[in-house]
Amino acid sequence: MQNITIKFDKLNHMGQDLLLISFPYDFDAKEYLKEFNGIRWSKELKSFYTLFSKTNTNALFQYLRKRKYYVDYEALKNGHNQKSSTSRIVRKKIGISKKPNENALKKIHSFKEWMRQRRYSENTINTYESMLLMFFGFHHTKGLQEIVKTDLENFNTNYILANGYSFTYQNQAINALKLFYKHQGRDITIADSLERPKKQSKLPEVLSIDEVKNILSSISNLKHQTLLSILYACGLRIGECLNIKTKNLNLERGFTHIKSGKGRKDRYVPIPNQMCILLNKYIDAYKPVDYLFEGANGEKYSPVSARQILKRSLSTVGIKKSITLHTLRHSHATHLLESGTDIRYIQELLGHNSPKTTMIYTHVSSTSLDRIKNPFDDFTI
Repeated sequence: MQNITIKFDKLNHMGQDLLLISFPYDFDAKEYLKEFNGIRWSKELKSFYTLFSKTNTNALFQYLRKRKYYVDYEALKNGHNQKSSTSRIVRKKIGISKKPNENALKKIHSFKEWMRQRRYSENTINTYESMLLMFFGFHHTKGLQEIVKTDLENFNTNYILANGYSFTYQNQAINALKLFYKHQGRDITIADSLERPKKQSKLPEVLSIDEVKNILSSISNLKHQTLLSILYACGLRIGECLNIKTKNLNLERGFTHIKSGKGRKDRYVPIPNQMCILLNKYIDAYKPVDYLFEGANGEKYSPVSARQILKRSLSTVGIKKSITLHTLRHSHATHLLESGTDIRYIQELLGHNSPKTTMIYTHVSSTSLDRIKNPFDDFTI
């Protein structure tokens, strides 16, 4: 990981500056880079890219240096960045001809500082900044006070929908614009004109209990086995799991304190007896100091590394389903429901705001479906 050189360059497309990010293929580097907000891949350019700005470039530089990657930015420093593109694919996907005007950039910067003071997560701050840069770059000829309802509808139709961006992307853009205009003290009814897409009714993938057992038992490394085990045993999100500190654990009483989970909510999560035994064994062997799962130099363990553990174990046991770390959480909730646990208790354990979120597991649980008597069973054929 540390020996990889990641090169920064700049591409000018229809007056829009893009930051190109290239490096020899490496799975870890690719997965880590994809987690940075605003990063996209171009088949035509055979490179990752994002909107070029000093803020974006510096943030990405610091992000990569956290993992000890060497960043080569000589092309930017020496001005060798006057590439241009006539690619139809890039032109179709970007759809933005200019960067935001200076006034918009100042307002976006002020908005970022306001979000930091309000203790929004860095991930949310970076995502909203990226969305606002896109929007005001799309409408670079207009001042903030000149933006009207039709401008937002135009952005939605001719940028978000035209480029085929996801349901989540569209919602993030709406959230960013609504909060931004609220911060500006302007009537936010114009932001309300960006209609939210109809929510997808997609059921989560769920593993059987035997499949979970096979995955966990296939892992020989104690640290890796403990990490995936606690995700399932406690139904944790990966971010919550990696944020656990040793002082948050109370193995004698069998619970862990999850601090600042999704929505910045704290909650106590019970740890089953077998999981407590495994955690004691792991702590005795690895002696973590601060975070329960530590990476290099005592830093917090990387979600990219966690995903690799799961990927290898799935390959070992031959499971072909589309499984992620979050599938372990879904499976935990579904298995609790199937064992007769009250849905309200599951809601509290998972940290869901609304019981509607938890109710999705009633659709993937096999218990209720198995109890249905099909009239066809009474037929004699």
